[in-house]
Amino acid sequence: MSAEVFIAGISMTRFGKRPDDSVKSLTAEAVTAALSDAGATAADIEAAWFANTRQPMLEGQNTVRGQIALRSLGLTGVPVVNVENACASGSTALLSAIHWIRAGAGDIALIVGVEKMVWPDRPDRVAAAFAGGTDIHDREGVVAYIRSMGGEDPGPDRSLFMDLYAAQARAHMARHGTTQEDFARIASKNHTAGAANDRAQYRTPMTVDQVMADKPVVFPFTRAMCAPVSDGAAAAVVVSARGLARLGGASRAVRVRGCALVSASDRAANDLDNHIGKRAAAKAYEQAGLGPDAVDVAEVHDATSYAEVQQIENLGLAEPGTVGARLRAGDFALGGRTPVNPSGGLVSKGHPVGATGIAQLFELTTQLRGEADARQVESARIAVAENGGGFLGVEEAATVVTVLERAA
Repeated sequence: MSAEVFIAGISMTRFGKRPDDSVKSLTAEAVTAALSDAGATAADIEAAWFANTRQPMLEGQNTVRGQIALRSLGLTGVPVVNVENACASGSTALLSAIHWIRAGAGDIALIVGVEKMVWPDRPDRVAAAFAGGTDIHDREGVVAYIRSMGGEDPGPDRSLFMDLYAAQARAHMARHGTTQEDFARIASKNHTAGAANDRAQYRTPMTVDQVMADKPVVFPFTRAMCAPVSDGAAAAVVVSARGLARLGGASRAVRVRGCALVSASDRAANDLDNHIGKRAAAKAYEQAGLGPDAVDVAEVHDATSYAEVQQIENLGLAEPGTVGARLRAGDFALGGRTPVNPSGGLVSKGHPVGATGIAQLFELTTQLRGEADARQVESARIAVAENGGGFLGVEEAATVVTVLERAA
């Protein structure tokens, strides 16, 4: 990449069911902490990007969400851009801020991701919000894809995305001999890591047997293999080298080495060499001037535990079909060759959609600063995040891959 861009400060709230909170209160909590972490004030912020996907459908606030949520924090007058890119919204906000900085428009930007998703009294709206992550005019095409991959027709009382992921998981099992136990091992690893994360929604370690014995959702998934519905927020202060000098935060800054956004293509379902995650990873690695062998720690979008297997392959951290054996060897757990999702991943940490991408960056920034305590990856220098969202055709509609580097 060209001119250097840094994360000077970053934060995330506790994720989970937060009935007493709102989009505004979650935003205030995350932004206040991120500004403090950067040694900045609201007056230092020259532009902001606000990532949110659910507030229009669940609360009716369908425009100027960022301007409203940030107003009470003193962030008025500056450009505020509202970002919606499904589950990839938060990391898309990062990419937008990077472009703004590199264009010379300013030096200090704020990115925020927030979601208030838990509404027990609005189940129909919640279900519709998830269904809206696919082409609502081509429902039959989505169902046909699920059937073609060996999946079941969509069922009641679960997100359509669980059916999509389950179909892909079954195809992976048929192609590579992957087992349900492999997915359970992913979930067990992440729930165990999440127990050490005081911001995670679920903090109970689980064995492989406990994951397998949990409530069935749709084969091959049990509940412990699926990300929950969550409330939460995350925020970051993103700066140029000049902005970093203004804030005096060089000692804890993290450098953005690469950040690439790609959208779904018209590839064939079995053309996995051109999978959206693989294409995004290739672009991010090229920008960073390094490859997967340099990666010390990763956060990937495990909306289901199958997705982690797929993204480990897409990031080049393992050859297709070898993830199961590498899991059994402990390669992707804390203390292993390349720890993946030391935060607990989405299945343990939670998944407030608009906040997820920035929360991944929070974990990786914490790791690169050496501040992750019990879940610290030793001597982490290079980190990668994969954040995908929506579904279109045969894959995610949007995916962002970001490469970070310890700057000091």
